[in-house]
Amino acid sequence: MATLDNEKKRVVIKVGSSSLTSRHGEISRRKLEKLADEIALLKDEGHEIVFVSSGAVAAGYRKLGCIDRPTSLPEKQAAASIGQGLLIEAYSEIFLSHGYVASQILITRSDFSDESRYNNVRNTLNVLLERGIIPIVNENDTVTVDRLKFGDNDTLSAKVAGLIEADQLIILSDIDGLYDSDPRKNDEAKLLEKVYEITPEIEEGAGESGSEVGTGGMKSKIDAVKIAMASGISTFLGKASIPNILGDAVNGEARGTYFEVTNETINLNQKKQWIAFHSGPEGELVINQKIRMSIADHKHSIYSSDIEEVKGQFEKGAVIRIIDHLGERIGLGVVNYSNEDLEKLSEITGEEVERLEVVHFDDLVCELELSLPVGV
Repeated sequence: MATLDNEKKRVVIKVGSSSLTSRHGEISRRKLEKLADEIALLKDEGHEIVFVSSGAVAAGYRKLGCIDRPTSLPEKQAAASIGQGLLIEAYSEIFLSHGYVASQILITRSDFSDESRYNNVRNTLNVLLERGIIPIVNENDTVTVDRLKFGDNDTLSAKVAGLIEADQLIILSDIDGLYDSDPRKNDEAKLLEKVYEITPEIEEGAGESGSEVGTGGMKSKIDAVKIAMASGISTFLGKASIPNILGDAVNGEARGTYFEVTNETINLNQKKQWIAFHSGPEGELVINQKIRMSIADHKHSIYSSDIEEVKGQFEKGAVIRIIDHLGERIGLGVVNYSNEDLEKLSEITGEEVERLEVVHFDDLVCELELSLPVGV
């Protein structure tokens, strides 16, 4: 949902680990207070804020007795269990000094992959925002295993922004936006102030993590931007240490990169967002080439006569991946029949059976449509 700069906005703010910790890996009270003070100013202006905060592992590993950031999963999770408490304690104290209450929401990918839990998270966040609370969201690193991880908090922030239908996503790190080349290697690199489309050139130029305490580099930020833009949400990338960066970003005046949503941008509704970015596909349908481009135009349902093969086990209402005979991924959809029913239908001939709707186009998200991998 688009708003004018002087209107009240619902904003998701994500800040990376390197912007919250000292060079020794400890929580930097100064950095936390700087960002919290700016968030409080936005709240004073009437904006609704969700704060996606990295830093749990970075904040906790020194207290665990580790000299360097741990690499093993048990040590990371132990460090996170310490760091999560330290972070929320610090945030709560600072926000209370401004008259605002903070809450903590720890999420795993499975909370989003189950549609009912996904809706519950959205309902909880909406209640908190309506009551003037500042939700502080982080991935639950203490219990999360690799197969349940979002990957990084850039991706998490984009998914949270779509979940609550935010007006803007702000991602802050230790770099002041997207450049036309790597500014660490090229002194002539130019900051891109406005971007309306994520081109292959932009994706190719995205580098890796630039910080020892962070997990997300520019590539992860571009992936997050693509998710946000597909959800109809404009995004800003900027440097956390710049004074009043948050207020200026909300008002469109900050130094950094604004990724703007246009009328040509795909804007997925809540149902399609869940299908595309959160659900875990349970099986596959192999479809014939004839309807591939019709699906890309999102005007064509999938009928029983379009299916060449059914793979995996799934029930009616499951999300399944749609591929072609070469195995190329086409998209995801909610299926109207179980795999057993579809296999039985394939043995029956007749026009009536062939026109049974297996996936309705309203429950279908195409990768060609988004230029973005779905269901990962």
